[in-house]
Amino acid sequence: MISTLLVANRGEIACRIFRTCAELGIRTVAVHSDADENALHARVADSAVRLPGATPADTYLRGDLVVKAAVSAGADAVHPGYGFLSENADFARAVLDAGLVWIGPPPEAIEAMASKTRAKELMGIAPLGEVTEADLPVLVKAAAGGGGRGMRVVRRLDELDAALEGAGAEAASAFGDGEVFVEPYIERGRHVEVQILADTHGTVWPLGTRDCSLQRRHQKVIEEAPAPGLPDGLTEKLYALAVRAARAVSYTGAGTVEFLVDGTEAHFLEMNTRLQVEHPVTEAVFGIDLVAEQIRVAEGHALAAEAPPARGHAVEARLYAEDPARDWAPQTGTLHRLAVPGGVRLDTGYGDGDEIGVHYDAMLAKAVAHAPTRAEALRRLSHALEQATLHGPTTNRDLLVRSLRHEEFTTARMDTGFYDRHLAGLTAPAPDPHAPLAAALADAHGRSRFGGWRNLSSQPQTKRYLMADEEHEVHYRHTRDGLAADGVRVVHADAHLVVLDIDGVHRKFAVSRYGDRVHVNATALTALPRFPDPKAQLAPGSLLAPMPGTVVRIAEGLTEGDSVEAGQPLMWLEAMKMQHQITAPVTGTLSELRVAVGQQVEPGSLLAVVKAPL
Repeated sequence: MISTLLVANRGEIACRIFRTCAELGIRTVAVHSDADENALHARVADSAVRLPGATPADTYLRGDLVVKAAVSAGADAVHPGYGFLSENADFARAVLDAGLVWIGPPPEAIEAMASKTRAKELMGIAPLGEVTEADLPVLVKAAAGGGGRGMRVVRRLDELDAALEGAGAEAASAFGDGEVFVEPYIERGRHVEVQILADTHGTVWPLGTRDCSLQRRHQKVIEEAPAPGLPDGLTEKLYALAVRAARAVSYTGAGTVEFLVDGTEAHFLEMNTRLQVEHPVTEAVFGIDLVAEQIRVAEGHALAAEAPPARGHAVEARLYAEDPARDWAPQTGTLHRLAVPGGVRLDTGYGDGDEIGVHYDAMLAKAVAHAPTRAEALRRLSHALEQATLHGPTTNRDLLVRSLRHEEFTTARMDTGFYDRHLAGLTAPAPDPHAPLAAALADAHGRSRFGGWRNLSSQPQTKRYLMADEEHEVHYRHTRDGLAADGVRVVHADAHLVVLDIDGVHRKFAVSRYGDRVHVNATALTALPRFPDPKAQLAPGSLLAPMPGTVVRIAEGLTEGDSVEAGQPLMWLEAMKMQHQITAPVTGTLSELRVAVGQQVEPGSLLAVVKAPL
């Protein structure tokens, strides 16, 4: 029996595994980087071991340090979570060689499936060799890892070399393996997968299907179980292929076999030899705890002959600290408050007041709703997200709500190109027009009224806010009866709650302020100073960092004074394990280059200036 378990991971998945361990009576050990010293997963574990450094390469990807931590903390088992070393056969062997229990499949199974190229060979599928015009579009893909990192869609042959280089660099940074390969890219396919669970006694459960078609940059955003609207007979075919893949490598534990479905055809993509981010939807539908089952399998217990019956439908949405309207730019800063209404499962690696940094994935949490039908699950989850309290950096919350309510999604006609087609509409600003007034009234609550209604009763007060990139000016007055504003009746106003009578309907506005950042219900605003700083003007053609990150590459030979074309790549920033290309905004001359390779930048930092010809 396992008594103490170390999780070789961080954030949400570590916290989720610790929760199951607590229910099973297993002591827990966390590992943490210097950047994660006060992270939630390090706080909730029974004990924690430091991994010196901040970057994944120095910490969570150092298998030798993780094994040493497990031994020193007295752990007798290691769970890898997902990402990082979860599909590293050498790490699994090192855990076993140290006399510890490995919560995962045998190293040989990981080795057989960890490389997507070798997995395809095992399933009788060969990757593309030399790419020609007839093969386009193609997908450049990292052989190791997952999470969409190291992927590039190529539609023109002259873009292939750059895509191979970029994907390889990103894969090496995220997984320590820069191998990439090329495969055909199916434009309107659905991403469907099968969860499997296998024991050491020969039993393999196919635990239903999941649809993960809503993706940005090949990373999943919304997942559900079961996959809706599959053609007759396809589910059974997917089950058979998944079980075949598991048996081919003598698999044990939890794993996922992924497919791209094109009509009635299923194309094998890969087998993930680990727990998936989206495993909670399967847990909800089958009424099981997959982490608990992983642990029991590792302890040698046998599964029942048949999997439990499925019930209802479950949907999961990933909350990211990112701005979908700005090329999915990751965001950093303090997460002041995160709360979702009851009835929805929330898996998170953050607590109120935690800092969202630059070193790791931008996912804040996963929200999961389960209901008897798909329509009810979608309604429950979209409503919960809409009502969620999210105070801090910009998130993708509005995108998630709109996606869950989009007609193409509600009718199950989505595919992996959903965001390519609909992103502009899903990210169009739709702020609450009364939010600035509510913010101003909450701010005015309790302020001195002397000289207000007594001397200048009709003199309005003015406040300015930035909302959805537009400046809004609002006016209100202090009167004998309290605060007043034109066009509405102020029913109630204090520092945290404003109630306005708008056309006979009382509307409530919850207001929270953190410095100059104000949250009014689900709308975020920035309070502007009364008198703008005249120095805060930027030269035309200024390129600002859209996110915090590190300058990992500058275009070869690029120097100040060079002529550049609009759209020409100038440099690359790496943030949260993803690389982002910075291009010239106009055709002109690079008059200033303010950064160098290796330099850390904050959002809004001046990177370069491109001066257009007069």
